[in-house]
Amino acid sequence: MALQPSLRPLLIAGRPDAPHTLDIFLDYVCPFSGKMAVAIDTVLKPLLDAGGKYDGKVKLIFRNQVQPWHGSSTFTHEAGLAAARIAPEKFWTYSLLLLKRQQEFYDIPTSTLSPIQIRAKLAELATEVGISADEFKDLLTNKSTPNGGVSVTDELKYTIKFSRQNGVHVSPSVLWDGLLVNEVSSSWGSDEWNKFLAEKVTV
Repeated sequence: MALQPSLRPLLIAGRPDAPHTLDIFLDYVCPFSGKMAVAIDTVLKPLLDAGGKYDGKVKLIFRNQVQPWHGSSTFTHEAGLAAARIAPEKFWTYSLLLLKRQQEFYDIPTSTLSPIQIRAKLAELATEVGISADEFKDLLTNKSTPNGGVSVTDELKYTIKFSRQNGVHVSPSVLWDGLLVNEVSSSWGSDEWNKFLAEKVTV
């Protein structure tokens, strides 16, 4: 599947030239996405990365799935994209931490916070994986026209448009070689993923 050059860090497992593509759409404040993230880290990455059974055969792309019915969803996805811009090698590390700590950014905990305060919390979280808070905050500051967004707004627009044109509405959602595979569940563990890949990989 397509991935604009500035979003290369969203390829979180496998080789860029792997013939099969697994696109996984996650929302940082979705509990089911949080469960799926654990499977990505403990099951899929070991299978797809160097030395894994499907090394060179399958690549995995993280797809930002903004769900605007959660007020902080947009802010958390801006943060993920900021991490990708500042420290590409730490994008997944930051994303995984954010998904593990997602309850801090749920609707009620953030309901009394301003956008500036939410972004400050996201920048503070970034320091836990070694990303500069100052540089992070700079990317998440409104500073162009009164309605021009932040420095990663263009990347955010791209990810949202990509979801819309592919008919993705909820998280997590999964594409295999560009087609939705509705049987995939956030509750899948090693057995289910190994069976799925054994049936799908043809190279």
